[in-house]
Amino acid sequence: MLKFAAPTLLAATVAATIAIAAPALANHHKGDHPMVGGAAMYPAKTIVENASAAGNLKTLVAAVKAAGLVDTLASPGPFTVFAPTDDAFAKLPAGTVETLVKPENKATLTSILTYHVVAGKVTAADVVALIKKGGGKAMIKTVQGGTLTASLQGQNVVLTDAKGGKSIVTQTDVMQSNGVVHVIDTVVMPG
Repeated sequence: MLKFAAPTLLAATVAATIAIAAPALANHHKGDHPMVGGAAMYPAKTIVENASAAGNLKTLVAAVKAAGLVDTLASPGPFTVFAPTDDAFAKLPAGTVETLVKPENKATLTSILTYHVVAGKVTAADVVALIKKGGGKAMIKTVQGGTLTASLQGQNVVLTDAKGGKSIVTQTDVMQSNGVVHVIDTVVMPG
């Protein structure tokens, strides 16, 4: 297990919040670059730079800014981020996002965001291999300190959080200069 200094932990948190997807689903490409939210994702750019351009990750980017994690996620990493879309954040109870981005809730927001980040670069093939090796489940340690359980549901990778909530990876292997993002359809929550 890699150890991180506090700033790196924060960066990992932001990155985790940004993305993962089902291996069976093909990435949408514009030229040689995968598309996320209608924008091309460039492997030479950082997680923060690419997420800021994606049309469907605006809530995530706002949350990362509110948590003060921008600089961390722009650091070398590498990080794996399971990035919830704007629609994923919209599934939360009314007022949740507005409450979380308030300065007094920064610690809670940081905990949730870092729960979406894994230290290192973990591709979809790596996740599937871990699931198969684990007999159908893989326990993935997050930067937040909690665990996500990955499993396969048909051809889709499903993440189960500490509270039993489930999220499907909808887009995988969006390579970044400092890691990889997998887009997910539901915000995962630590225990």
